[in-house]
Amino acid sequence: MTEPVLSTHGITRSFGALKASDDISIDLQPGEIHAIIGPNGAGKSTLIGQISGSLTPDAGTVRFLGHDVTRETVRARARRGLGRTFQISALAMEDTVLQNALLGALGASGRPWRFFGAALRTRDLRDRAEAALDRVGLADVASVRTAELSHGQRRLLEVAVALTLDPKAFVMDEPMAGLGPEGSKQLTGFLDTLRAEAPILLVEHDMDAVFALADRISVLVYGRVIATGTVDEIRADPAVRDAYLGDTA
Repeated sequence: MTEPVLSTHGITRSFGALKASDDISIDLQPGEIHAIIGPNGAGKSTLIGQISGSLTPDAGTVRFLGHDVTRETVRARARRGLGRTFQISALAMEDTVLQNALLGALGASGRPWRFFGAALRTRDLRDRAEAALDRVGLADVASVRTAELSHGQRRLLEVAVALTLDPKAFVMDEPMAGLGPEGSKQLTGFLDTLRAEAPILLVEHDMDAVFALADRISVLVYGRVIATGTVDEIRADPAVRDAYLGDTA
């Protein structure tokens, strides 16, 4: 079997008496979209935090591209090629669209952040940022202040920022959040093409998007994975229907 691009092995994380992650082992294979679903409070954000590096597990390991990255920082994992988008926007709203993309490109380059002004004039960084904006369809608004973008455009900008890292895998935390039907359709189509470039670990509540995109789905309930399988297998699983999907299946 092909070695996973990204995997967790028995990761556990508690907050006091609450076990938010309970012996979770999942993996992300090359070329796939693996969706993580579950009710509010299931521990999805805690899981993503441990995978991306903002939280350290109490036990277990996280591996990325064959490396144990359990103790590595967010930035170190990003430099290895782990691209992340956030449930709550982390964009600099007063900066332009291009400046936000340049921030990502600068982070990927490893150059000091104090040289951001110089980065605006650095051709290779601008090329990387502009190419990412072009891929998500935002090249024509590069000079627009980010606060003036629609919600859907901001979501696309977050993906563009992640693309500047030349990612080997994406971790996306509810990218459809706040999008209307047309925005979700547009982003779903884009993510469907993106998997060929880098696999995607997708946390999402929009089940139409999940069912359209996912090669595999893992269902998280009370910090534990209760099922992993294809869309058809998850839809047919009685435990999943009772815990989360209900009539949505």
